[in-house]
Amino acid sequence: MFNVQYSMFNDMKQYLQRLIAGETLSRQDTHNILVGITCQAYPAEQIAALLMAMQTRGATVDEMLGFRDGLLETGKHVNLDDFDTLDIVGTGGDGKNTFNISTCACFVVAGAGYKVSKHGNGASTSVSGASNVLMAHGVKFTDDESVLRRSIEKAGICYLHAPLFATGMKFVGPVRKALSVPTCFNLLGPFINPCTPKNSLHGTATPTQLRLYASMHQRIGDNFGVISSYDGYDEISLTSGFKFVTRHFEKVYTPLDMGLAYVKPEEIFGGTTAEQAKRIFDDVLENKATQAQTDVVVANAACGISLMNPNLPISDTVAMARESIESGKALQCLKAFIEINS
Repeated sequence: MFNVQYSMFNDMKQYLQRLIAGETLSRQDTHNILVGITCQAYPAEQIAALLMAMQTRGATVDEMLGFRDGLLETGKHVNLDDFDTLDIVGTGGDGKNTFNISTCACFVVAGAGYKVSKHGNGASTSVSGASNVLMAHGVKFTDDESVLRRSIEKAGICYLHAPLFATGMKFVGPVRKALSVPTCFNLLGPFINPCTPKNSLHGTATPTQLRLYASMHQRIGDNFGVISSYDGYDEISLTSGFKFVTRHFEKVYTPLDMGLAYVKPEEIFGGTTAEQAKRIFDDVLENKATQAQTDVVVANAACGISLMNPNLPISDTVAMARESIESGKALQCLKAFIEINS
């Protein structure tokens, strides 16, 4: 994969000794570690020790950015720079088992006329992740740039299935699986979209994650929004208020501030089977869903549209998201996307 010499990597023992001494690692350090992992320069036991040492105290912004740099460098890049795209994705793993809210919101945003480069994977703790619900529609994932570009041009959206691109993840996968506890790699997914979109709306499950994400985005310098619901959802759930942080402002919203009603957790539950999750997903885009199901998608799509149009009031972006569903434009984007990607 890489024509490198193991001598370019520090002995993992040096990194572990520094962590034991209470030091943090630099962005270059963790970049080198990630590249070393993909070159199989370190034994699994040392990788596990490193991840747990960092998890115990919490990874720093520099440490996370270095791992991100390494994953992007060792993965496959897709050049979509001539499109001004938005990604909407949460950290996952919040344990709430909602239906595919962010994926659904992406089609609503596309239906409102914006280009979307959605990055995602299969389910971690829920019944159905982004890749699962799209596969249920017969979608076949690809890393073919020409197909991805055609999908954006014709459907307004393309989908980047993470395992096809983040090849470095497979080298750390066995260690993560053996540990069976979260590590910093659980939080890296949203940051390694292989087309590095200019705009990103990221959902986080805790205030600590929100601060970490906002700080990482500030360093990256992209146009970002980070949201976190107060009751532990990694997206706008409408079950509580939420914080919305961008490069321009930090605001607290309640559902009422968006002209929407509070909902109950069971009203946005994703069901117990992948088939049930798909049905809810389709119902929203077909404008047949319950008010709670529709409104939670509208809320997330509205914040995505707000990133693309920062001067618009939230009431306008909510209206634009709702019109995308009610007019059938969001559903048209889904149908065009399926046709191109099946």
